Amino acid sequence: MATTATQPAALILIGMAGSGKTTLMQRLNAHLHSIGRPPYTLNLDPAVAELPYTANIDIRDTVNYKEVMKQYNMGPNGGILTALNLFTTKFDQVLGFVEKRADQVSHVLVDTPGQIEIFTWSASGAIITEAIASSHPTVVLYVVDTPRCSSPATFMSNMLYACSILYKTRLPFMLVFNKTDAQPHDFAIEWMTDFEAFQRDVHQRDDTYMASLTGSMSLMLEEFYNCLRAVGVSAVTGAGMDELFAAVDECVKEYETEYKPEMERLMREKVLSIESIGM
Repeated sequence: MATTATQPAALILIGMAGSGKTTLMQRLNAHLHSIGRPPYTLNLDPAVAELPYTANIDIRDTVNYKEVMKQYNMGPNGGILTALNLFTTKFDQVLGFVEKRADQVSHVLVDTPGQIEIFTWSASGAIITEAIASSHPTVVLYVVDTPRCSSPATFMSNMLYACSILYKTRLPFMLVFNKTDAQPHDFAIEWMTDFEAFQRDVHQRDDTYMASLTGSMSLMLEEFYNCLRAVGVSAVTGAGMDELFAAVDECVKEYETEYKPEMERLMREKVLSIESIGM
């Protein structure tokens, strides 16, 4: 399970509300502690009431989102987004704290807000993701609620969202099918690897225009599936942890060989562009 990089790998957990993301975060933390490889944990959800794990850095210690709601006359989502924006202004300090512990931890675990769009589509989410990825091998873990995805239409909606996040972050990306204790994820792997099986199940359950559209979209996503790693886990029982971290190690190698050189190239181009404007 050793990574190839000198810096600990950062795992950014993203998932729909109710996918079990925070519970999975607790399981990852407990698993790494149990094998003597403690991680560094970051909680970026200002609205969570209680955490099932101890966070090394907790956004709630810096920003009170309820006070932000009152001060700026916002609703819950606006308050969470603004709290995240305020926290982002100090994120260089967060990375400084992580850096001090880099030689003592195996991974950096990042828990994101339950409202997925607040992190994935906000400027602050992009800034935080890029800041982490510029200093650590970074892997995005997209957490999927497996029982909820047993419907082909719901499965396709989740995959489309995952695809959009992959292309937005441009980082090593992994599908984590959670709650396999409630329902095995075999059907999802079959749908991702066998187009005809997905088409069969779509039309068995529905024979409307929506079924045809869902089937067509699955064909479009075939190349997307080929670029993905997918594992099944249970945050409750701990099943699948070894497979997950083995896949993480593969993603870290991918980061070092493909993503890091590309990021460095883009950074050089940006610096040259700024210098040319200055001249």
